Amino acid sequence: MSLVLSPEEQAIAAGHDGAAMAMRIVAESARLLGAPRLIPIASTHIDGALYHGDSGTLFAERLVEGGAKVAVRSTLNVGALDLMGCSRIRLEEPQRGMARRMMEAYRKLGCEQSWTCAPYQAGHRPEQGSDVAWGESNAVVFCNSVLGARTNRYGDFLDIACAIVGRAPDYGLHRPENRRAWLVFDVSGLSASFLASEIAWPVLGSLYGREVGNAIGVVTGIANHPGEDALKAFGAAAASSGAVGLFHIAGVTPEAPDAETILSGHAPETVIRVTPQMAAKARAGLSTATDHASIDAVAIGSPHLSDDEFDLLERSIAGRRLAVPIYACTGRHALAALERNGRRKALEASGVVIVADTCVVVTPIMPQLSGGVLMTNSGKFAHYAPGNTGYAVLYASLADCVESAVLGKPVFTDIAA
Repeated sequence: MSLVLSPEEQAIAAGHDGAAMAMRIVAESARLLGAPRLIPIASTHIDGALYHGDSGTLFAERLVEGGAKVAVRSTLNVGALDLMGCSRIRLEEPQRGMARRMMEAYRKLGCEQSWTCAPYQAGHRPEQGSDVAWGESNAVVFCNSVLGARTNRYGDFLDIACAIVGRAPDYGLHRPENRRAWLVFDVSGLSASFLASEIAWPVLGSLYGREVGNAIGVVTGIANHPGEDALKAFGAAAASSGAVGLFHIAGVTPEAPDAETILSGHAPETVIRVTPQMAAKARAGLSTATDHASIDAVAIGSPHLSDDEFDLLERSIAGRRLAVPIYACTGRHALAALERNGRRKALEASGVVIVADTCVVVTPIMPQLSGGVLMTNSGKFAHYAPGNTGYAVLYASLADCVESAVLGKPVFTDIAA
């Protein structure tokens, strides 16, 4: 089936301005994907504003020079700089200047200066069933799975092109028939105490991603809603270890009141019964460090820390002084709440380094250390940190991360799966 553009879309594509360039990018992408048409979208979340090289900056500036503006609400994923001045970025010139130019170009295009990988925590929550074009893997999977909006995993530069024309290719997860589950991921064999713990969700997400790849599955065996932070952690880990863009949890996520409904009455093609041994192996696999004698840093907030997670961090530190720093990555929406009542100052006085607008895994913030060891409670950090930062990783709960930062050496609490 060939792509058919409306007369309006054809007219835009025939122009010579920034909108014309964006329309041609979206239309050609649709042709390559086999989409029959373009569909209107309600919003976008832009991943392409993170500096990876000069070409991205020059592309954005060309759109600005062509007079382009976003046509729908468009929030921005993390950038390469902490514009709030919370942390010191070790990015040198000329890269630093190009990164700043890139961030400024996206502001001129009309994007919201959110600079967060968790826009759903900053008030960007599209309605269930609405079509959007989101980038950034954790944001995509949360949008699809927890909010029930419809998006594919939009890559850099296609995301801003969709934002400018207010349209996206009609394919993939935009289509209801492609959103049903084909397999069951059964966790009923795991202990209730493990499933109720914070540590379980990145572990299960990492296992889920490796087991299912990009297939659509439904998780069964969850008795109670685990909370949005747990679902955020599960989705982020699943999208990092696999190519997950949508998951369902029976009785929890909006499109899966039960497993039978989201399986559309079909028998599952595969049933993955998760055993305690599988969960333990997945948990161990999140750690890459072989020397457990000491740690050099703790990094949390991938995806960005929520208000509730900052509350838990404060309670866990309880006014103590840290022996090694905790890098706490978040968006400016959460930072604004911390500014009230002296909470930010108290955290920083204890040794917490707050990182806003960006993340320690995507831009150089932590010191360069040969053989450095980083502890984290994030499945996504655990996946990307060794390659992006050079630090080996130890995975633990937030409570254990804090105790380890206080003592300067690893502390692990065993919660059996």
